[in-house]
Amino acid sequence: MPIWRQAEDGVRLRLAYWTKRDAIGTIFLFPGRTEPIEKYGRVVQDLTDRGYAVITIDWRGQGFSDRLTDDNSLGHVNSFRDYQLDVAEMVSAAQGADLPEPWFLLSHSMGGIIALRALVEKLPVKSAVFSAPMWGLRLPLVLRLMPFVVPPLYRLLGRHFSYAPGARPANYVASTEFEENLLTTDAPTYGRLVQNASTEPAFALGGPSIHWVGQAAVEGFRLARLARPDLPVLTFLGSREGVVSLGAIRRIHAKWPSANLHIVPDAKHELMMETPERRRQFFDVMFEFLASDKT
Repeated sequence: MPIWRQAEDGVRLRLAYWTKRDAIGTIFLFPGRTEPIEKYGRVVQDLTDRGYAVITIDWRGQGFSDRLTDDNSLGHVNSFRDYQLDVAEMVSAAQGADLPEPWFLLSHSMGGIIALRALVEKLPVKSAVFSAPMWGLRLPLVLRLMPFVVPPLYRLLGRHFSYAPGARPANYVASTEFEENLLTTDAPTYGRLVQNASTEPAFALGGPSIHWVGQAAVEGFRLARLARPDLPVLTFLGSREGVVSLGAIRRIHAKWPSANLHIVPDAKHELMMETPERRRQFFDVMFEFLASDKT
């Protein structure tokens, strides 16, 4: 069921939830950058088929939620902490809809860095699942300081709304051939992603602003230095990951006793959008993990 909310700072947000009689709990689904609610239709079906209610969101700046610049193709946020205002609206909406407890968290990519901050700030969930969390961007060694150095310079020059180096207004899946994509090894799924991006301009977000990149880097740096939340955590990563930093994920896990890392062989970044066999592995392991902590 789609609903509209207004965040504390006035940004209009689109959310959606699905519930069912005798649901065993509710999964808060945190999507990644560029991803509208519609992209997760098949995932929502997987979750509700296993007895869970679901609530998800178009983050500010994407989908049908308010854009934050005049360029509707630009991925931008003023501060990564602003996403927590969106999380607050998800919690309020879930309470208002009386979505069943216990609550669980499932996040992907950019949703993973938003989720980690939310957990640090005591999001009331029993356990959390991360899919390829964006706790750091995958960059060559010579470029790893770039997100910390270049964005402040662009801001001083009044150019922080510029696209990040290498980014462009075109949507990634709409402008990238399957053979070159970093998201999935499954051609039919990739075709659906391309079709989804072409059905509605709001679904075809382009590259991020240089300011977004800098804010993402700063947030990852800060979160890596905070105490880890004390709850069960399961993180999935494809062995062919090419978008987020494996090193950042391993560093955060190294000081998180309640967290476990599960590698999916031959999978790329979009673990919930992979081949049927790899999707099945992801969800079988995830549902077993959630079932072990739903009481």
